[in-house]
Amino acid sequence: MRKPLLAVAVAATLVLAGCGSGSSSSGEVRLRMIESLTSPERTKLIKSLVSDFEQANPGVKVELISPPLDSADQKITQILQTKKDLDVLEVRDHTAKSFSNNGWLAELPTQDWPGWSDLTDLARKKAVEVGGKAYLIPYGFYQRTIFYRTDWGMAKPPATWQELYESGKRMTTGDRYGYSFRGGKGGADYAVMMISAYNGKALNPEKSFYLTDKRTIFSTPEAAQALDLYVKIFKEASPPDSVSWGYPEMVQGFTSGVTGMLIQDPEVIKTVEESGVTSWSTAPIPKGPTGWAFQPVGYAGWGVTSFTKHPKEAVKLVQFLSEAKQSIAFAKGNSLIPISRQAQNDPQFSQGAWKAYLQAQQDLKQVITIRPVDYPGWSQFLVDSDRDVQALITGKKTTAEVLRSWDAFWTDQAKKVS
Repeated sequence: MRKPLLAVAVAATLVLAGCGSGSSSSGEVRLRMIESLTSPERTKLIKSLVSDFEQANPGVKVELISPPLDSADQKITQILQTKKDLDVLEVRDHTAKSFSNNGWLAELPTQDWPGWSDLTDLARKKAVEVGGKAYLIPYGFYQRTIFYRTDWGMAKPPATWQELYESGKRMTTGDRYGYSFRGGKGGADYAVMMISAYNGKALNPEKSFYLTDKRTIFSTPEAAQALDLYVKIFKEASPPDSVSWGYPEMVQGFTSGVTGMLIQDPEVIKTVEESGVTSWSTAPIPKGPTGWAFQPVGYAGWGVTSFTKHPKEAVKLVQFLSEAKQSIAFAKGNSLIPISRQAQNDPQFSQGAWKAYLQAQQDLKQVITIRPVDYPGWSQFLVDSDRDVQALITGKKTTAEVLRSWDAFWTDQAKKVS
């Protein structure tokens, strides 16, 4: 964490800048705010919270910009590049590094903000994950669990990836399949999750694509075992057309009764509840042969632009949205793991389908890892690895070829940051 004196200095700078920033002739301050993960219901909720902020802060008005989901990050980047009128923005785990490197984000004061102490340890850790500075305050987290149909002959959820394969194969019959496989965009993330689990305690969670001995996780015999099983799960326990499934299709497969198991984030809880499926439950993600499971935690949050003309009010809006009442309401509305310590007393987050997330957090062998987003080739790997997974499950590449390529790539990346 930053030293308190530095935090106070930053806060003072923001306050002084705010006092000199421009306002309308009537004295009204207008903030422009943009979201990224847009949807009609989500936008409606944000507007409601913003309205509460406006009522608590007379003289401040907030304009919310809600671009189409598919082009939102591109739109945000364009605005930031031109430094157009923008004050508060949604910052995602995979955009935080580039936004901060380009100098587009202001460092947020934390030590002099009472709400900071109410944030969970995970929330505070992720707030300063990029460069050790609070360029955003997370609004919630995405952590995967396994969703499974209890009326498909599953007395208990699979505890390991091998059990998932065996259960999925048993459930696959006729037009039913055991598992919602993600073969399209984002599919490689599941392959990496399995490879990580198979490497077990040899993996370094702080540098999740590397082992404690500094080799890559793709260099081991265990990695080959995991990737071979990954292909078997696709071929023997998943719908053939899941070769191209992304997030919407894999969720639809589960809610429509095509598949009996799904591994996804908590936002799916609401979708399943509304789908009419009644006999289902959740459990922590499967483990590898030695009893370890690893996964990164996805997140996003609210940040302030470095070029805002109203830094004082912009910071105040971010802090308002991050306080217990507002952040818990946002987490509930979007099925997110909440950032407030007070949420642990809320029945919604301690019972039913949410219980699996608490179980995972209490299991020392369910480990949260840090994605290697600081490496220069991270963005390229996201594209290349999805392409490689497609080639793997369609028989155009072998397990050995894929792992050799990934190992070489990340061995080279280690040299670039050493």
